[in-house]
Amino acid sequence: MAQEKPRIIELNKIGDRRGNLSIVEEFKQIPFEIKRTFWIYDVPGGAQRGGHAYRECEEFIVALSGSFTCVVDAGDGPKEYHLNRSYYGLYVPKGCWRVMQDFSTNSVALVLASTDYNEDDYIWDYEEFRQWKKQNIDTVPEEKHTTTFISNAMKKASVFDCSLYELTKNEYPEGNLTYIYNNVHVPFKVKRVFYSYDIPGGESRGAHAHKNCHQLLIAASGAYEVVLDDGTNKRTVTLNRPFWGLHVPPGVWAAEQGFSSGAICLVLASEGYDEEDYIREYEDYTEFVNQQKK
Repeated sequence: MAQEKPRIIELNKIGDRRGNLSIVEEFKQIPFEIKRTFWIYDVPGGAQRGGHAYRECEEFIVALSGSFTCVVDAGDGPKEYHLNRSYYGLYVPKGCWRVMQDFSTNSVALVLASTDYNEDDYIWDYEEFRQWKKQNIDTVPEEKHTTTFISNAMKKASVFDCSLYELTKNEYPEGNLTYIYNNVHVPFKVKRVFYSYDIPGGESRGAHAHKNCHQLLIAASGAYEVVLDDGTNKRTVTLNRPFWGLHVPPGVWAAEQGFSSGAICLVLASEGYDEEDYIREYEDYTEFVNQQKK
């Protein structure tokens, strides 16, 4: 089968007065299963990121804010892809050399990956990459993580079950990186990623609950508040660091408010989109909570 080529994938841009929202779901907008999610931020001007190839890993790269250029070589020479919109991204198949460069001020790059981290999957030297492409070497098996969280969607959740995680922040001279492994850094498998952007200052979003879906909310840029409600108790959590994540389990009503200028609400979700999983009216939510108590 012929080697797939890098390509731009346009995402839906769902907009209203509260800002815009785009969704990336595995095997729908992108052609692979999401195994790893990471984002790159605080990149100094003139710095480069990447400069490697993967034998097996596929990637989808989005400029959540700002802009940067991806230089990708699939074996037929380098090609440049300028990313500067949140509603499209670059699909990079396995077996491609890629470099990220020309970052604008306050850029945030979101990367979805098809494999867990495995150092043996990387090719760090460009000449080695060229030889590998010529030889068409098969890849080594990917490393498997064994740490697993056990969650129970049927349990009656409260606002005190919503945990604020301080995520790993890898600091480098060329910028910072925070990553998420399924069932390791979050208590679920990430199947869908979505993000809200271009939000007017002080606007509110969300205001719904899920029956089965777990979510991790992150302020990839800027800041906002999350108001949590379990039908009895309320709690407000401020998110203002790209390496903090708020886990909201099923059964908790959540609303986002007080967005700062340029804020981006990044959400990792355990389920694909299903309108039947949403509870959008608060009266319906209180009825749902009362049924859970029985």
